[in-house]
Amino acid sequence: MNADQPPDNPGVIAFPPLIWLVNAVISLLVYLFIRLPIMRYSMSLVCGIVFIILAPTLALWALRTMKAAGTNVHPAEPALALVRDGPFRFTRNPMYLALCLVQVALGFFLNDWITLLFVVPLAVVLHYGVVLREERYLAAKFGEPYLQYKREVRRWI
Repeated sequence: MNADQPPDNPGVIAFPPLIWLVNAVISLLVYLFIRLPIMRYSMSLVCGIVFIILAPTLALWALRTMKAAGTNVHPAEPALALVRDGPFRFTRNPMYLALCLVQVALGFFLNDWITLLFVVPLAVVLHYGVVLREERYLAAKFGEPYLQYKREVRRWI
C-alpha cells in the first residue's frame, strides 16, 4: 500500500459486534443496580423472542446478500461492490440495525427499561463511529451510484 493513499476501508472506530458487546455489558452492569420493569414478564418475554428471531434473520440475510454480491462483510476490509439487493433495498445498514434489535431483545428478556433504552447509545455510537465513516468511504469509492442509493434507501428504517 502506498503511504500517500488512504486505506481502502472506512476506518470505523471498532468492529461493530464489539461495540454492541461493550454496550450490552454496560447495560447489564447497570441492570444489576437499577431495574425498571417494562410490563408483565410473560409479555416482555414474547417481545424478546420476536426481536431475538428478527435480529439474526436480518443479519444473516444481509450477510448472504453481501457474500452473493462478492464484497467483503468486515468493515476493515475494502468494499468490492455496492450492494442494493436483499435487505439493503429497505435499509442501508441491516447488520447494524440487527445489532440494535439484539439490544432491544435483551431489554425485553430482562424486562427492563434501562437495558432496553441502551439501544440509544448503541445507535449513536454506531451512527457516528461506523455508519457515517462508511458513508463517506462508499461515496468516495463508488461516487454517484452510491449517492443515488443514499437518496433512495433510508439509513436505518
